[in-house]
Amino acid sequence: MTKNLVIYFSRPGLNFVGGDIRFLDKGNTETAVEYLLNEIDADVFRIETVTKYSEDYYECTNEAKAEKKLGIKPELVRYLSDVSGYDDIFVCGPCWWSTFPMAVYAQLERLDLKGKRIHPLMTHEGSGLGHSEEDLKKYCPGAEIEPGLAITGSHVGESLDSIRNWIASFKV
Repeated sequence: MTKNLVIYFSRPGLNFVGGDIRFLDKGNTETAVEYLLNEIDADVFRIETVTKYSEDYYECTNEAKAEKKLGIKPELVRYLSDVSGYDDIFVCGPCWWSTFPMAVYAQLERLDLKGKRIHPLMTHEGSGLGHSEEDLKKYCPGAEIEPGLAITGSHVGESLDSIRNWIASFKV
């Protein structure tokens, strides 16, 4: 039997949703992960940064842009160190500047992912998966990067069927 792991980052608070800045009690990625976990049996690891991103949406986007441009990976509250017991790893997060937040890569670069199947799931407001699949190839050497799923954040509440269809496209 395949053993699954979901690694995700999600940011509640002020977010860009359908053209407006709105407060979300729960980040869009967290909602998508909840739907995913209703469909598969998996262990879960939530990525949390030591220094929180700004609550102000625009300041947060500036922080994310600077991290990406300078290649800075924030320190995490805790790190997952061993994924040897897993076959399929779902990497989930929002699209920040056409890729996953650098916090996601701060975790992934510490793992031996050789031989693992990586399934990217990304929430966004218009950029789809960006170049996250290519970036995952750099941070997950030796892993098989499977076709990802992009979910529009403002429609995450209606994404269960998309998630089901995505999962049905491969075996976990």
